[in-house]
Amino acid sequence: MEANEAQELQEQAENAEHAKSLRPVAFTMSLLAVLVAVTTVVGHRTHTEAVLNQAKASDTWNEYQAKKNRAYDTDLATKLLDDLTVSDKDAAKKDAKEWAGHQAKWADDLEKEKKVAEGFEEEVKLAEHKADYFDFGEALLEIGLVISSVTLLTRSRIYWYFGIVASTIGVASAVWGFLIK
Repeated sequence: MEANEAQELQEQAENAEHAKSLRPVAFTMSLLAVLVAVTTVVGHRTHTEAVLNQAKASDTWNEYQAKKNRAYDTDLATKLLDDLTVSDKDAAKKDAKEWAGHQAKWADDLEKEKKVAEGFEEEVKLAEHKADYFDFGEALLEIGLVISSVTLLTRSRIYWYFGIVASTIGVASAVWGFLIK
């Protein structure tokens, strides 16, 4: 066996040892990539939930405003019937009485609509609050993945440990996002 062949075999053996010692790092990186993907999807879904609830709140506020306008218009028409000289007083009183019944119902409807809209707005706030934790967790998991990958280039495990620390905080943030009620 020649000297350069022996040297090549020795380098291959050393590379194999390095590859074996980096398996935990590679496994950690794979796991982090999966966690990043899951956290990203959950964060996007949470943002979508917030947007949908905001649309529901807007729709409900629009219904509230329409009913409020209708109630105002009816109240104005009732006052006009009282103030103006009307040829058929009985028909005017009948209309005013009917409108008064509507007014009472609409007053109840307004309160219900207001509570529903405010409920949707609270759901928006909660979803956005949760999404903040998912976004923070996603960022830290990505940072942990990148820092861990530096270990493959430098062969220094300190980067792997830093990556694990960042990722652990990222996982804690994502879990906290699930726990918020």
